[in-house]
Amino acid sequence: MAPIRKLLIANRGEIAVRIQRAARDLGIRTVQVVSEADRDMLAARMADEVIVLGPPAASKSYLAVDRLLDALRDSGADAVHPGYGFLSENADFARAVTAMGRIFVGPDADTIERMGDKVNARQAAIAAGVPVVPGSEGRIKGLEQALSLAGEIGYPVMVKAAAGGGGRGIRVSHTAEELAAAIPTAMAEAKAGFGDPGLYLEAYIEKARHIEVQVLGDGEDVIHLHERECSLQRRRQKVWEEAPAAMLDPGLRAELCASAVRLSRAVRYRGAGTMEYLYDPGRQAFYFIEMNTRIQVEHPVTEMITGIDLVREMLLIAGGGRLRMSQEDVRCTGHAIEVRINAEDPARNFMPNPGHVETLRLPEGPGIRFDEGIYAGYRVPPFYDSLLGKLIVAGASREEALDRMAAALDGLEIGPIATTTALHRALVQDPALRAGEVSTRWLETWLEGPGVAAIKTASGT
Repeated sequence: MAPIRKLLIANRGEIAVRIQRAARDLGIRTVQVVSEADRDMLAARMADEVIVLGPPAASKSYLAVDRLLDALRDSGADAVHPGYGFLSENADFARAVTAMGRIFVGPDADTIERMGDKVNARQAAIAAGVPVVPGSEGRIKGLEQALSLAGEIGYPVMVKAAAGGGGRGIRVSHTAEELAAAIPTAMAEAKAGFGDPGLYLEAYIEKARHIEVQVLGDGEDVIHLHERECSLQRRRQKVWEEAPAAMLDPGLRAELCASAVRLSRAVRYRGAGTMEYLYDPGRQAFYFIEMNTRIQVEHPVTEMITGIDLVREMLLIAGGGRLRMSQEDVRCTGHAIEVRINAEDPARNFMPNPGHVETLRLPEGPGIRFDEGIYAGYRVPPFYDSLLGKLIVAGASREEALDRMAAALDGLEIGPIATTTALHRALVQDPALRAGEVSTRWLETWLEGPGVAAIKTASGT
């Protein structure tokens, strides 16, 4: 396999910009595909070539496989980077790209297929000796089996979409009656969201923390780049991420990361991927839940503590390269935090707020990074995810990183549209968050209590 010379970027927004910058660093020419609504986005302005796929609807542009393959063929690009979301974990798309004799920047289609299905991934984890949350061995076959399993596991339990992600198709049940009502709803949501109604059952950990391990492999060898904590979530969507996970002791951290490498090696993983776990503080135990076979939104915090450019490494590996570092070469230094800046109004139940960016002022200084998909004069379209950019900071300690984040947020201005900046200004001052006393349910509870008032104070309203 030859090094990549020309790369088609099958995504939009800040991740497309991020890929553009990594490609430019390697001297790779770029082809940016866009919808008609994205002709003027920042990534399009940076690209060597731009191809318009079709109308704004993602189904007719960024998810339109035939149009993407035509763009790949017409542009003469020899590789595709799918970013995250859209077709990044679509095995059929990866297989079609490879069938054209082009490079899919990521794992092969069989790995995506195997690890993208939560039931198959769970079975692979068990075979590799990686602990999993107690639950069904495979897809549940009906209500009777689900009720029987729930009785064995113990309530509360959670039904989850076998082919799902992003929090869709998930229902928590505290009683048999709730479970009986939840299964048809979860099945319908899974079918609508993923084209697959399959469900499986897991124990629900009441005060779980969400920990994930970044892995990098070349199909032969795999290393880890330490772990991140992503417990601050709203509607099971991550809002705030940190690296490393401050609550883990060295022994448990080593065991967690070793399990991620063991599972990745078992599936001969190639590229950047993430093993996601739930951590039970009471039992001091971790459980594998799923693998994301792509680059993650929160990858910058890992880059900040390791100094390794993950997107650059993905491109080099995809072009036939081997891992350029051993596990001993990977060092974890300091602490990093990322917050997602979305075009949403957190004081009004996170109402989407697309519109014209008239002013853009980005914070500067040591340990501060902003991965943006916008510029002054840009009009945020209403058709896609509302992420505008990610503010990332690093410090020698978690306390220093928190203080640096507070200062950086004060230096960030995106106007006049409402953004989630005020949410993060409120969070960074919260005593419980500063003490690390959070779980996957903490943010939603906070928003139902003191959160809205704190957000309004932070926004000056």
